[in-house]
Amino acid sequence: MLTAVALLAALPQQVWVLSPALELLYANPPLLSYAGRSLGQLQAQGWPALIDPADWSAFAARWAEAQARGQFEQDYRVRAADGSHQWHLALARPMPGAGASGTLWLGTHTHIHARKEAEQRLREADELWKLALESNGDGVWDWYVQTGVELYSPRYLQMYGFEAEEIQPKPDEFDARTHPDDVAQMARDREAHFAGLTPIYSNEHRVRCKDESWKWVLTRGMVISRDEDGRPLRMVGTHTDISQRKAHEALIWQQARYDALTGLPNRRLLRERLELLLPQGAPLAVLFIDLDHFKEVNDTLGHGMGDELLVQAAQRISARLGTADIVARMGGDEFTVVLTGAGGRDAAEQSAQQIIAALAESFQLQSEKVFVSASIGISRFPQDGVQIEALLKHADQALYVAKGAGRNRLSHFTPALQEAAQTRVRLGNDLREALPGGQFSLAYQPIVELASGSIHKAEALLRWQHHSRGAVSPADFIPMAESSGLILEIGEWVFQQAARQVQQWRAGLAPRLQISINKSPVQFRSYTSSLGEDCDWAEQLAALGLPGDAIAVEITEGLLLEADDVVRRRLQALRAGGLPISLDDFGTGYSSLSYLQQHAIDVIKIDRVFVRNLQPGAKDLALCKAIITMAHELGMQVVAEGVETEVQRDLLHAIGCDYGQGYWFARPMPAEDFEALLQTSKA
Repeated sequence: MLTAVALLAALPQQVWVLSPALELLYANPPLLSYAGRSLGQLQAQGWPALIDPADWSAFAARWAEAQARGQFEQDYRVRAADGSHQWHLALARPMPGAGASGTLWLGTHTHIHARKEAEQRLREADELWKLALESNGDGVWDWYVQTGVELYSPRYLQMYGFEAEEIQPKPDEFDARTHPDDVAQMARDREAHFAGLTPIYSNEHRVRCKDESWKWVLTRGMVISRDEDGRPLRMVGTHTDISQRKAHEALIWQQARYDALTGLPNRRLLRERLELLLPQGAPLAVLFIDLDHFKEVNDTLGHGMGDELLVQAAQRISARLGTADIVARMGGDEFTVVLTGAGGRDAAEQSAQQIIAALAESFQLQSEKVFVSASIGISRFPQDGVQIEALLKHADQALYVAKGAGRNRLSHFTPALQEAAQTRVRLGNDLREALPGGQFSLAYQPIVELASGSIHKAEALLRWQHHSRGAVSPADFIPMAESSGLILEIGEWVFQQAARQVQQWRAGLAPRLQISINKSPVQFRSYTSSLGEDCDWAEQLAALGLPGDAIAVEITEGLLLEADDVVRRRLQALRAGGLPISLDDFGTGYSSLSYLQQHAIDVIKIDRVFVRNLQPGAKDLALCKAIITMAHELGMQVVAEGVETEVQRDLLHAIGCDYGQGYWFARPMPAEDFEALLQTSKA
């Protein structure tokens, strides 16, 4: 017995022995020290004096249960020497060897006051943030994910018309009240948060209230605890009523997409519906409708009567359409119809004629009977365009044809009569402003010596950055410049820009650099006008301190085919001034050996059509080799255009081609980029 007592006395925990009637029989030194009393004093005061009165009833009930269960475990506060009460965990078991009536209980106290205080602070913080959230009008939910049990704050239940006793904390109570159309997205957003893809779970959905109405809510939350495998254990968040915001958004959507006067879709909604229809690929027709003489009604009867006419016109148009067709008011007296079932020209025309007939009938505007008519332009998908803008534009162009033909009729879009002419007119007009407006620039593409990889030449290519269209292809505007005579002024500008640029590069980077420029046949035949006969490129180069070979002139085979005395003299003058002549696109035109003999050509440029399919043993390779051999025999150098692969470059080098030009080496680039390329090459 002394050994056991000594052992208990040595334990750091507080140890005690009680009878079932709570008579204290033993207390070890740590317990006596904590209580600040001797064993006799504790026995005199009784065990209940140690326990905080607030915890006594729970202790007494648990102690009574322990007599039957054979074990005791309870948290309670124990009085310390300084009079404070601190939390302890009590564990006790019956001591072996005693009879049932004489059972003694051996127990311990473990100090857990710090843990209890931390738990209390967490509870208080939990309640505090929930209170803060509710004060903002949000309903708070607390979800134990693994069990599915969800707790709801009073405000949360109030939002949906429930009392606390009506909703029990059970799994998925409000998930079951989510609108069916919103369930899938809510699940996706939730899973994304569970997976850690989003720091905050956020979702907007509708919830069915107690009165069966639907309420839009924004739910936001986050996982606050996970198990060892990272699976969510507990998640908390809020519901915010956003029904009013959603109603405002719906109103704004309605106002943004529907015409306030007629109730028809407006231009924006029409486009949105076409964006859905066109990818489906089904044929359809677009009708642009304009009311003839509507302005006269407005001017004579007033805008109120005009508005009434528009309302009646909208109703008549709608009445002539199928359920899948669309009618929209574009503004003013213009309407647009999309016939979703009108794949053919005849079907679209039949519907248009019915609309024209309906609008030709009299309109009763209060006491006034008014007559108007309608003009309609028709475009069809996909025949007249596959993009929305193209279809609307083409229908509009057809409408103006109908109005120009006398109104009260329809017209189909005809690209050949409309688009080409209008494009030429617009571009032609804009082209006149391009040079004075600073819209032109030169891009430079290197011409690389195949044997060494060095850059000694480059071609200057004209670029037009239109103020609204963006980049315009030379294939589109050069013919217009030639037909209008603007090519003379533009060509002179190109020469002067290239000459000044090569002067700069020769002085600082590449003393032998040569820039090639293209010269139009029109420039050869019309090189007079305001520029004067004495405006000579060789003289201009000399004035810049440059030799003639600083600029090479590229011509086309067509120029040689139609060469007359004027052209011959111009070519001879250029050669006499030291400017080399290059024959561009060789092999695709009408040149022959006789032309090469008649005209002094310095360089032949093999067209890309012979280069793009170069392979060992290919016919194109044999043709290129023959051209190169012939050119060299005639004292000419050869440039291969369109080199795009290493194989092409190597084959051309192997058959003796002098230079290569193409994307394999570099694309055309601004002057500053070409200068950087020269610096790199020099280094």
